[in-house]
Amino acid sequence: MKRFIDRALNAAKLYNVWDYGWLKVTLISFGIIVGAYFAPFFVQFIVIVWAVFVLSYLWIMYKTFFKYWGKKQ
Repeated sequence: MKRFIDRALNAAKLYNVWDYGWLKVTLISFGIIVGAYFAPFFVQFIVIVWAVFVLSYLWIMYKTFFKYWGKKQ
């Protein structure tokens, strides 16, 4: 598990500004998804929010586990 965490942290060190932007989009859209089930305003846009979340999540996973995985800073 320690090796996994070290490799993930090393991958995160290689993020650029756009990668951190996508990470923020992922986290914000996930927060909206969770909050949407408590606020009627976002329920009408839930499909769009889910799409944004899934796309940004896949992008961050690709960058972390495929592009930067195992590379040194």
